[in-house]
Amino acid sequence: MGEPQGVLLTVAYDGTAFHGWASQRDARNVQDTLTGALAALDPSVTEVRGTSRTDAGVHARAQMVAFDTAKDIPARGWVLGVNQHLPEDVAVRAARPVPAGFAPRFASKKKRYEYTLALEAVRDPLASRTAWRIGAPVDVEAIRREAAALVGTHDFAAYRAARDERTETTRTVTAIDVDEPTPRIGEGRRLVLGFEGTAFLYNMVRIMVGTLVDVGTGRLPRGRAGEALAARDRRLAGQTAPPGGLVLARIDLELPPGAGETWPP
Repeated sequence: MGEPQGVLLTVAYDGTAFHGWASQRDARNVQDTLTGALAALDPSVTEVRGTSRTDAGVHARAQMVAFDTAKDIPARGWVLGVNQHLPEDVAVRAARPVPAGFAPRFASKKKRYEYTLALEAVRDPLASRTAWRIGAPVDVEAIRREAAALVGTHDFAAYRAARDERTETTRTVTAIDVDEPTPRIGEGRRLVLGFEGTAFLYNMVRIMVGTLVDVGTGRLPRGRAGEALAARDRRLAGQTAPPGGLVLARIDLELPPGAGETWPP
């Protein structure tokens, strides 16, 4: 056993069967599941420090998680070893050494969330856990125009859930992109909405998606996304999109001096 050192993990999970990232009593969550798997290699690991508190049903491709250990295990060993103790719906995708005590939440520079819409009249069982099916016609150009009004630094009070009691609601959305990827064989039309920013309020991305979809399908008038933003009125914004279509896609961190190499590269 040597001096404590930190390890930074990239963790992916299918959030369908989880009650979110954060530790909760009597509810399956990613944080406790990961901590238990780490403790199988090092029983002294009793806490992990995540970066983003994803909600129940939300997925992650690149949640960043740090913990401290006195075990002399290389990054490769943590990836392969921990994955042996994890269920099928969560996996460590990469690891790298960092100084002890490193808290990725406070080193986050930018986050990217992606939301997938399935634009098809008939449901696709292969997309049921990862996309929101919109059976009505959608005006994609209207969605792009509405999204432009949400880019920038604004008071996003209209785009937060009632449970979010924070008094500071100004956030910066650096980009929103609307991509229509080429469908794979047998797959219907897809629309992927990408949201990048420094931080987001509770349910902020899902409410933005719901508002854009409501305008794109004609349920709300054009210009409503910007009107709700300016009025700071949640009642003017659209519905809250279901959690299953949302993925935490990327987190850009300011790595501390002394951070080592990632495995796999």
